[in-house]
Amino acid sequence: MAILQIKKYGDEILTKKAARVNFNTVKDLQKIINDMTQTCIAMGGVGLAAPQAGLGLQLAVIMLPVGKDEERTYKRYVLINPEITSAKGKMTSDEGCLSFPGLDIRIERSREVKVKYLNENGLPVELKAEGYFAVILQHEIDHLNGKLFIDNLQGEAKIAASNKIEELSKNW
Repeated sequence: MAILQIKKYGDEILTKKAARVNFNTVKDLQKIINDMTQTCIAMGGVGLAAPQAGLGLQLAVIMLPVGKDEERTYKRYVLINPEITSAKGKMTSDEGCLSFPGLDIRIERSREVKVKYLNENGLPVELKAEGYFAVILQHEIDHLNGKLFIDNLQGEAKIAASNKIEELSKNW
């Protein structure tokens, strides 16, 4: 397994819609998934979308924290060609992103989502998520569609985030 280089804000791949995964043509899919998992863990993230690793594929890995601090483990979700099929409610929470090191901003998202996708074995899955898990799913699926979390901001919040990104990006 390898730790992949994370693409930072400004890299063109982050604003492009990723291609759907075809299990017959994507070589080394399991290796890609394992490398993305290792990278997500090594970088302290809860999710990693393939475009963030320089891969234009509709693939994301989520490492959902389970348990308390001392006994924390992670449940891995591998989402291939995911789609949000319904969204309900609103919530605001702090979000960070591996492609924006050091930036945490308040984002409004749906409180509950239903998502359908293929798992790493190519089997269809449909899940319903609420709260923190729903936020992670929306964030990673946005990446696959070329949308960044700062794209959810407007007005003063967008200006403030842009200023902070300009400052932080000097160290990326």
